Amino acid sequence: MILLIFHAKLVATRFRFVNSFVVPFVDGVIARIPQPFRDIALRHSELIKFAIVGGTTFLIDSGIFYTLKLSILESKPITAKIIAGVIAVIASYILNREWSFKNRGGREPAHEAALFFIISAIGVVISFIPLYFSRYVFDLRIPEVSFAMENVADFISAYIIGTLLQMVFRFWSFRKFVFPEENSPVNIDGTTRTAEEEEELGHS
Repeated sequence: MILLIFHAKLVATRFRFVNSFVVPFVDGVIARIPQPFRDIALRHSELIKFAIVGGTTFLIDSGIFYTLKLSILESKPITAKIIAGVIAVIASYILNREWSFKNRGGREPAHEAALFFIISAIGVVISFIPLYFSRYVFDLRIPEVSFAMENVADFISAYIIGTLLQMVFRFWSFRKFVFPEENSPVNIDGTTRTAEEEEELGHS
């Protein structure tokens, strides 16, 4: 119960932070981008939001993991990671539903949430594939390589290649299956675009 209350407060705080600080900041940055790159950024506003949510949930995951690992779960790092991962995925769903894909829908909430978590789980598996190839196909591990080389290979394969593959898969899958219907054309701040703005952006 305490964990659920902590999770609810954490997610609410993070969403308020994103909505009150990150959104205006992103809008300000995009407003200063020269043309035609500004139009490209506006057309890909969902991707920008999705990336920001990913960074936010990474901080949530890491923060909870190290808080638990360095305190009450010092002897149980796997348990700490599982708890942190579950809370991060829940936060990811809330932030993506309420911000990144706010103007999309098409499914009942229970079906939508189930698909989100299934796709997120598949994404985690996909993120492990480069690490598997690095270690067991290319043998980039001790004693075949040095300790330093092994750790560099692990970082590149797991945290760079794996994360990018997972991000591409999840973004495509969320748009295709979880939030398949776009309700209305919107700006990056969530406001509906006018017909004139649509024409300027080349959508009409």
